[in-house]
Amino acid sequence: MIETKIAQERVILLGVELQDTENFDMSMEELASLAQTAGAEVVATYSQKRDKYDSKSFIGSGKLAELKALVEADEIDTVIVNNRLTPRQNSNLEAELGVKVIDRMQLILDIFAMRARSHEGKLQVHLAQLKYMLPRLVGQGVMLSRQAGGIGSRGPGESQLELNRRSIRNQIADIERQLKIVEKNRQTIREKRVDSDTFKIGLIGYTNAGKSTIMNILTDNRQYEANELFATLDATTKQIYLQHQFQVTLTDTVGFIQDLPTELVAAFKSTLEESRHVDLLLHVIDASDPNHTEHEKVVLDILKDLNMLDIPRLAVYNKMDLTDNLTATAFPNVRISAKDRASRNLLRQLLIDEIRDIFVPFSIKVNQNQAYKLYELNKIALLDNYTFDQEVETITGYIADKNKWKLEEFYD
Repeated sequence: MIETKIAQERVILLGVELQDTENFDMSMEELASLAQTAGAEVVATYSQKRDKYDSKSFIGSGKLAELKALVEADEIDTVIVNNRLTPRQNSNLEAELGVKVIDRMQLILDIFAMRARSHEGKLQVHLAQLKYMLPRLVGQGVMLSRQAGGIGSRGPGESQLELNRRSIRNQIADIERQLKIVEKNRQTIREKRVDSDTFKIGLIGYTNAGKSTIMNILTDNRQYEANELFATLDATTKQIYLQHQFQVTLTDTVGFIQDLPTELVAAFKSTLEESRHVDLLLHVIDASDPNHTEHEKVVLDILKDLNMLDIPRLAVYNKMDLTDNLTATAFPNVRISAKDRASRNLLRQLLIDEIRDIFVPFSIKVNQNQAYKLYELNKIALLDNYTFDQEVETITGYIADKNKWKLEEFYD
């Protein structure tokens, strides 16, 4: 049997740096990683400094001619623009260059479509794609705007463009209806989880920081992990035991990224909501990335937008085996290499210490005939070591303030 290998698309990356553009080089490096994640071969990077974007072709006419020569000389299949293009700019660039042109938004949508695994995730991606596509139907060729003619088409009629628009609007309405049902079910599950006594931990961080790897070492569960952007899209919640019977839930969510498109923030709101009602956030940071400080800022800005800055947060500087020099800016923090098995026990102990700081200390006297009640207490409290050498034992530990009332059953 002869195997056929699909050739990689050869792409040129295009970016425009304005005077007020921040982290331009980092953004272009990230665009290259996004393109590679989507399966493209990055042949060249082309950038220009301007006071403002050209309203017609995004870049100036002289640079456009240079870019066209590069496209033809290097047999380029696609040009990927690091900014969001207007429908007009997109259409004009394709007409002038003679190849497919997509922007950063479309590239991210494509990767999300590759990565989505759950039914809800696929619906959310499809919705974002349709909303992105709708205003871009204009100018997609004469056939889309031409009235049908000939036998059987007389009468008021409807242009192909309007037919396509109506079809997309109907699909958007249908997906939004399905998502409302899914979200209602998710909300019910979330409310039960919020009302439960179980301590909840949320994993957050920049994409490819190592959240899924940390999830795996803490839960002994194989979740998809890879050195790729957006390896995880769908929120995953697992239950683990940190100490004795003390249970916590651990939720892994989609990674953040600089200039995350507003459509995707809206589309994945329910996914990010999984981290809104947690008791502790684990902010995972790739210590080996030279831009990790900027990545931290992006995550904090998004947390601010989601009103989540008041949740206790522990920074986990990951991939320490790949760096010799780290300037930590987030506190409190822990430095580990998730691939190192010893890091598992270290991280578990640090989580226990952090939860103790969040909980309140308590001391109760327990009769020997009440000892069986300690099993249930162990599930929601961090108990210090104890042994029953006498009929009454003093038990000390830490418990969430909202659960202190559960200690009353031990009082005389």
